[in-house]
Amino acid sequence: MKVLLLKDVYKLGRAGEVKKVADGYGRNFLLPQNLAMLATPGAIKQSERIRTAALAERARVNTEMGAVAERLTGVTLTFVARAGETGKLFGSVTTGDIAAAIERETGVRVDRRNIAHQPLREVGTHKVPLRLTVDLIPEITVIVNREGEQEGVPAPAPAPASPEPAPQGEAS
Repeated sequence: MKVLLLKDVYKLGRAGEVKKVADGYGRNFLLPQNLAMLATPGAIKQSERIRTAALAERARVNTEMGAVAERLTGVTLTFVARAGETGKLFGSVTTGDIAAAIERETGVRVDRRNIAHQPLREVGTHKVPLRLTVDLIPEITVIVNREGEQEGVPAPAPAPASPEPAPQGEAS
C-alpha cells in the first residue's frame, strides 16, 4: 500500500513523502491516526503543499524545543538500586523512572516514550538520548549506583559477626 505521510512518523519518514507500507500498518495505524492518507494521484499533487506546511511546523517546534534541549543537555541524574556483586541490578531503572527524575530535577516534562534507551540494568554511568523532535536529541547522563555506595565509592564491608559464647552453667 502506498501512502502520503501527513505528519512525521518515527522510523518511517517525514510529512509529504510517499512511502510503501504494509497493508495492516497503513490501514490499522497510519490512516486512523491521521498520520497518512492513501497515495492517490490527487493526493500526490498535494504532497508539495503538505511538505512545505510540515517544514514550517517543524521549524516552529524546533525553535520552541531548542530552549528545552538547552536545559536538558548535560543534566546528570543519579539513581540508587540494589545490585549483585557483578553490577547487575535486581530490577532496572526504567524510562518511566528517568522521565520522572527529569521532571523532578528540571521541571521539564518528557514522555517516557521519547527516551530512546532500553531500561538500565547495570551499575555505572550511561548516556541516554532524549528524542524531543526529529532533529533535537539532547543527551543526559544517568548514573546508577549500588545501594550503599555514594558517587562511585564502595560501601564499607560489614564487620564480621562475632560468635556468641555459649551460656555456661546450665546443665540438663
